[in-house]
Amino acid sequence: MYKGRKIVFDIAIIGAGASGLMLASNLKNQNVCIIDSNSKIGEKIRVSGGAKCNITNEKIKASNYLGDKNFCENILKNFSNKELLDFLNQNGVYPKINPKIVKGTYFCNSSKDVIEMFSKLTSHVKKYLDTKVLDIEYDDDFTIITAKNTIKAKKVVVASGGLSYESLGASSFAFDIAKKFGHTLANTKPALVGFTVQKEQFWFKNLSGISTPVEIKMDNKSFFGSLLFAHKGCSGPAVLNSSLYWQKGKIEIDFLPNKKIGSFLQGNKKISTALPLPKRFLSEFLISISLEDKSVNSLSKEEKNKLELLKNYQFSPAGTFGYTKAEVTSGGILLDEINNSTFESKKQNRLFFIGECLDLTGELGGYNFQIVFSEAMLCSKYLNVKAKDL
Repeated sequence: MYKGRKIVFDIAIIGAGASGLMLASNLKNQNVCIIDSNSKIGEKIRVSGGAKCNITNEKIKASNYLGDKNFCENILKNFSNKELLDFLNQNGVYPKINPKIVKGTYFCNSSKDVIEMFSKLTSHVKKYLDTKVLDIEYDDDFTIITAKNTIKAKKVVVASGGLSYESLGASSFAFDIAKKFGHTLANTKPALVGFTVQKEQFWFKNLSGISTPVEIKMDNKSFFGSLLFAHKGCSGPAVLNSSLYWQKGKIEIDFLPNKKIGSFLQGNKKISTALPLPKRFLSEFLISISLEDKSVNSLSKEEKNKLELLKNYQFSPAGTFGYTKAEVTSGGILLDEINNSTFESKKQNRLFFIGECLDLTGELGGYNFQIVFSEAMLCSKYLNVKAKDL
C-alpha cells in the first residue's frame, strides 16, 4: 500500500515549523529527518508578525503564559530571551524592538531571514516536504506512515503545531497521536484571535477598519493596546491578548485609558469634537446609548453618566473568529504527562512533543516563538547527550 524503501533514522521530527526547525538545527552527529505536509519549511513563520516575525520580547516571565507556571519557568530559565537573541545574531539575524506595533516585541527585518537561517542550519537534515503523515506505529522502533512512504525512526519528535491556520497545514495530528499513545488533552480553543459580538454590539461592525487605544479588563488581567473594529466584531493587540484568557462572560473596555472624561466636558464643543476619540466611533457610540451629539456644556448629569460608559464599557463576546484567524491554539497535551527537561512522553519512551501542541500558550508579543524555541533547545540538548551515550 505504501511505496518507498524503509529508512531508519535516529530521530524523525514531524513538523517543519518553528519548534521543529530549531530542534533540527541543533541536533549533532545524528541521522535526522524532518517531515512536513507543506512544500516549503517555516510556512507559519513566513506570515508571522506581518511577515516580520515577532520572535521574542524584552521582558518574558511565566506570568505571560497560560499554563503550568513551574513548567514554564524551567523552560525559560534554561534558554532565555537573551540566549535566543544571541543565537539569532550568531546566525546573521538581528531582530529589533518595534514599540509602535507591540510593546517590547522584537521583530526581524523579514520572516524570510529566519527561514533562510533555518534552511542553512538544517542543510544536514533529510527533508520530506509535501508529505502528510497519516499515522505512527511503535514496535521496538517507530514506523511513520505517510501518504507517500513509510519511514522508520528510533525516536520521534512531534512538532506539528496546533489547529490554527489550517491553510498553512495545521491539523489535529499532534493531538491524535498524543491520544493514541495514552495522553490526556486539555480542552483546545482558538487564542490570540478576534471576538465576534452580540446583537447589542452590532454597531462595532459599522466601524470596520477604525483603530483606537484601549485598556481591556477581565478577571485579574488587563491589557493595554489597540482595538481594531472589524466586520465580524473586534480585533487588534488588546483583544487578541484578552482572547487567550477569556472563557465566557463579560469583558470591560476603557476607551479612554489613563484619561478622565470630565476633563473634556467643558466649553461649547460638541461631544464628538470634545472627546479625543475617532469621530466615526463617537457617532456610532452615541447612537448606541441614545444620546444626541450636542454641546458638552448642555449635558445633564444623567447624560454625563451615560458617557462614563466609555470608561467601563462591558459586553459579552458572542465567540471568536475561530481557528482560521487564530494565531495560536490554547490547550493541548497535559504538561504533567511530559518531562519538563527533555519533552519526552511519560506514556511512551522515545516519543517527544514540543511546540504549540502542548498546554502552554503565550500572550501576543513574541512570547510563543520564545517558548517553542526554548523547548526545542532543551529537547536538543537531551537528544545530543543521549546520542553520545549510545
